[in-house]
Amino acid sequence: MPDLSRYKGIVFDMDGTLIDSMGSHAIAWQQTCEHFGYPFDGQYIHDLGGVPTRQIAKLLNEKHDLHHDVDDVAEVKRQAWLALDDNLSVINDTFQVMQRYEGVLQMGIGTGSERDNAIRMLTETGLLDRVETVVTASDVTNGKPHGETFLTVAKNMGLRADECVVFEDTEIGRQAAANAGMDCIMVINGKIELPA
Repeated sequence: MPDLSRYKGIVFDMDGTLIDSMGSHAIAWQQTCEHFGYPFDGQYIHDLGGVPTRQIAKLLNEKHDLHHDVDDVAEVKRQAWLALDDNLSVINDTFQVMQRYEGVLQMGIGTGSERDNAIRMLTETGLLDRVETVVTASDVTNGKPHGETFLTVAKNMGLRADECVVFEDTEIGRQAAANAGMDCIMVINGKIELPA
C-alpha cells in the first residue's frame, strides 16, 4: 500500500486502473475493426488505453490509409461494447487505496471514456459515490496524453497539480500525468507498482 500522506488528492484513471474492463474494450475494438476493415492489432489497441475513441478512430484511419467517419467508428465501437454487457469488476489493489484514504484525501476520476459510459460503469460498481468529481473525454478539449483531464480533476477538487497523485495503467496515461505536473503510480495487470 503506497503512503500518500504528502498529497491532498488522488486522481484515478478508470479502465484498467479502478475497473477491470480492458478485456471487453479489446473485444469491442476487434469487432469494430472487422466492421470497418481495419487490420486488428490487439497490442496496438491496448497501448492506446485512455485515448478517446474518436482519436483512436483517427489514428486507425491514418495508420491504414482509410477515411472512415470517426463519429461512425466511435458509435459502432460504443454499441459493440454495450452489447458485451460485461460483468464489471473492481480492481482490488486500487480499491484498497480508495478505501484507505476515503475521507482523508479528496478523490476524483480522470478517464478517456465518454461520460455516459463512465457514469454507468462507476454507478454499477458502486464507485461513483466515493469520488468528488469525474472528468471524462466528453468534458475536455484535449484527451490524454494531454494533461487537461487530470488538471480538470484537480481544479474541480480545488487542488493544485502538485498536491495530487495519479493512478494509471497505460503509458499514455503516465504521460498525461507528467504533462499535468503530477506524480504517477502505475497499476500493471491490476497490481500497484511502487516506485523504487
